[in-house]
Amino acid sequence: MTLYLVATPIGNLGDITLRALETLRKVDVVASEDTRKTGLLLKHFDIQKPQVSFHEHNEQHAGRRILSMMEQGQTVALVTNAGTPGVSDPGFTLVREAIQAGIPVTMIPGPSAVVMALVLSGLPVHSFTFRGFPPRKSGQRRHFFAVDQHAPHTLVFYESPYRLEEFFVDAIEIFGDRQGALANDLTKMFESVQRGTLSELLNTVRGSEPKGEYTIVIAGAEGKRKSLNNDDSTQPLTDN
Repeated sequence: MTLYLVATPIGNLGDITLRALETLRKVDVVASEDTRKTGLLLKHFDIQKPQVSFHEHNEQHAGRRILSMMEQGQTVALVTNAGTPGVSDPGFTLVREAIQAGIPVTMIPGPSAVVMALVLSGLPVHSFTFRGFPPRKSGQRRHFFAVDQHAPHTLVFYESPYRLEEFFVDAIEIFGDRQGALANDLTKMFESVQRGTLSELLNTVRGSEPKGEYTIVIAGAEGKRKSLNNDDSTQPLTDN
């Protein structure tokens, strides 16, 4: 009776960990965001396990079914299409309910697009805020950005290829023309990380036909970041 959160590769299947494979082989059931995609992963590593569909549109119903399985003594591995369950993917509600039900929950860590893009961006990594996917509509997206307008931390976002241009237009409006990075196809054959000002990144996506999901990294507010890095930790944070 255990829930295992199993991180899976974000692109290159060679990044799967030995513990992830061991766990997937020993559990009774695999709860998958997309059973077809997970089926390909399991087949690649010659693992045969029954799957239960668990995604954002059936979280409540499927979650109750999975909890019932574990309460009956079965072990379940939760995986998403790529990366870590619960991080901009289904999983949070199941973890919370399993904990409330007294069911042991553990995790098999692995690849993360957030951390990889952050490190490869060349921007400060000592303090960052992951904001996930911003709203689709421009007005809501600008309000979403404005929450972190003066934050000193490096910011990390996910974004669809269909909204990249609009993302950068609104980001420049709220944050100004800061330094940033645009990461795509991480760990895959055509992995790319483009670095520059937000206006330069905007120019790279204009007129292009981007594919896949993107991770965008934006520098924190300069004045507050300098204060945050001040050697005298007793000094208050101020805008310069």
